[in-house]
Amino acid sequence: MIKNSSTTVVKIVPRYSETDQMGIIHHANYLIYLEQARLEWLNQLGFSYAKMEQNDVLLPVHQIDIKYKKPIKFGDEISVRISLKKLPTTRVIFDYEIVNQNDEICSLCELTLVFTDAQKFRPIKPIPDFLEACKKLF
Repeated sequence: MIKNSSTTVVKIVPRYSETDQMGIIHHANYLIYLEQARLEWLNQLGFSYAKMEQNDVLLPVHQIDIKYKKPIKFGDEISVRISLKKLPTTRVIFDYEIVNQNDEICSLCELTLVFTDAQKFRPIKPIPDFLEACKKLF
């Protein structure tokens, strides 16, 4: 899955409040973990949502595909691995793996964001500096 040098790993200790009645992390919390990893990936690349928004660029989610392989339980320590799938166009696509402390895959995800003009809410090309930074990863 991870095909380039852009992989970022974020370690997370799920909180009790994120579990369901069975002590399993509720599936909705996976989206929060993905976002946390994506923010760190952007930060390591030298960008942030705030920097994009200052340039009137929004990045709404277009599509999420999550495959749940093994439940995350309260007490597990997980790592979220995020990688850029390919060079961005008007869309940027990320691959994720969430693994537990035993390096067992708990979920796989592909998430697509769309570069969007903040004023017109229309798709646009990525910020040139962002695209150049991404090119260096491949």
